[in-house]
Amino acid sequence: MSVAAERPPHAPEAGWAHRILGPLHVTGVVWYRLHKFGVSTLPQWTIPLSISVFTTFFFVALRRIRGAVAANLVPVLGPCGWLGRQARIYRTFWSFAWCLSERYERLSTDHPFAVALEGGDAWREVAESPQGFVLLTAHIGNWEAGSMLPPAEAARRVHVVREAETDPRAQEFIRGLIEKQAGSLYVTHFAADDPQLGMQLLEALRAGEIVALQGDRPRAGGRTIEVPLFGRPFPLPVGPAALARAAGVRLVPVFVFRERRLTYTCAIRPPIAVAQTADRAADVAAATARFAAELEAAIRRRPHQWFCFRKVWN
Repeated sequence: MSVAAERPPHAPEAGWAHRILGPLHVTGVVWYRLHKFGVSTLPQWTIPLSISVFTTFFFVALRRIRGAVAANLVPVLGPCGWLGRQARIYRTFWSFAWCLSERYERLSTDHPFAVALEGGDAWREVAESPQGFVLLTAHIGNWEAGSMLPPAEAARRVHVVREAETDPRAQEFIRGLIEKQAGSLYVTHFAADDPQLGMQLLEALRAGEIVALQGDRPRAGGRTIEVPLFGRPFPLPVGPAALARAAGVRLVPVFVFRERRLTYTCAIRPPIAVAQTADRAADVAAATARFAAELEAAIRRRPHQWFCFRKVWN
């Protein structure tokens, strides 16, 4: 196991544009507000046009991220020529633009969404149990739709842990949108806010509540373990499996795939029990490796919905 760098290992590549533009960069609150304003104010027929314009603009402007996306997809899809790489990058940007736009629609409008549940037996098994569980998702598709499932379907409180946004104002903007939409059963925590967060989450799980974490990206300064992903070493955070083991609960992998306009599939995978042997490190490593296998299968299923915008393999 190792300690990750202070900057999240999978954070988007940021170069001179971020230093010069500051809050006007794509990570700044200006773009968050503009995006929310557009999807909640403009006629729906203008959204595909806006998606095309902004996808093309960012495809041209974000050189570092473009290179990262192309490199990350080689182990998934295999090598290809220059034109093939551009097509892969553009398709990923296009998918991200749709998922992001529909995220704002979900949080700020009454537009009807359809979310089909895949793996209903696995979901009923954990939802009907009084025991808490760790809902473990990834930056694939529209992950927030998965974290909103427990309050909507089972009326159970869910604690969602997010990595802090680059712009603190953007962080508060997102927090407000989520809490307004999801209500009191949906509690948002930002990883850097409270040093006692781990104990709060542990108590919530022991009380039968749910903790939702993104399992594919280590947090800044967090401990990691290398697991195989597409035949290459890949750092995953130790925290989710360690938390589940301490609480004596299971990990439930959940991935939300975009199918078409305002239509998603929420895939609930079989729960992962974390062993309770005398070798804590081995227990955590084994559970994390099982999640890595689920993550790899999810990426293979929708490779252009894997939104990892920093190069993770050399």
